[in-house]
Amino acid sequence: MTGCALKRYSGHGLVLEVNRPDRTVVVSHDQIPGYMEAMVMPFQVGDPRLLAQLKPGDRVRFRLAVGKKGSYLDRVAVESAAPVAPADWQTPVTSRILVPGEPVPNFELTDQTGRRVSISQLRGRVIAVNFIYTRCPLPDYCPRMTGTFVALSSRFAASLERDLVLLSISFDPQYDTSEVLNRYAAASGANRRGWHFLTGTKEDVSRVCGFFGLGYWPDEGAITHNLQTGLIDRDGRLAATVEGNEYSATQLGDLVALLLQK
Repeated sequence: MTGCALKRYSGHGLVLEVNRPDRTVVVSHDQIPGYMEAMVMPFQVGDPRLLAQLKPGDRVRFRLAVGKKGSYLDRVAVESAAPVAPADWQTPVTSRILVPGEPVPNFELTDQTGRRVSISQLRGRVIAVNFIYTRCPLPDYCPRMTGTFVALSSRFAASLERDLVLLSISFDPQYDTSEVLNRYAAASGANRRGWHFLTGTKEDVSRVCGFFGLGYWPDEGAITHNLQTGLIDRDGRLAATVEGNEYSATQLGDLVALLLQK
């Protein structure tokens, strides 16, 4: 393809899979103005070095070069920052941040019904994990995280509990008891089989938050925090960590769908 024959289009999306030997990346992308609607698409890259640092769960912006005989990405930039552990977390961090491919250490917390739930008992299922606190006042933070999981629970209703489990972990365990979480789940339309709202001791919650790079600290009566969503594969390994709230429920669902197929 000659440079003058190429048309170039800019896009944004969520990385689902990286295949370095084939020089391809699968992206669940937003609409690419002037070229294609939002969809899941495998893209070839012009330079294999563009894939060197990419991993599932990255939010990226890219440029697609299209010619008469094919297309490829000639630019890819990661927009989501890697998790960083702030120095002033609410409780001392006793665990290091996991990277994709590592096994998630077992942990056990209590759900909204008072039942103990552990990672080990969920082995063989895909697990999506997010972090919330019920008093969060900002609609684009914890309520959005919960709304995204509501969308997942609807999209994968037939798989929920059997093949897919959702875990929403409160980092405000002193207030968010099982009873409080049960009321929150009911008010959010989230009291569904296969979706557990979890609480525990401050130490246990801090340990689990540390695995996924979730930071939180008191701030004038509220809790300041970052946003992390983790996906664990059927073998109990971290498949992806998605930072922030700029991804869509559809994009996260596409990542879940890929894991369910494996």
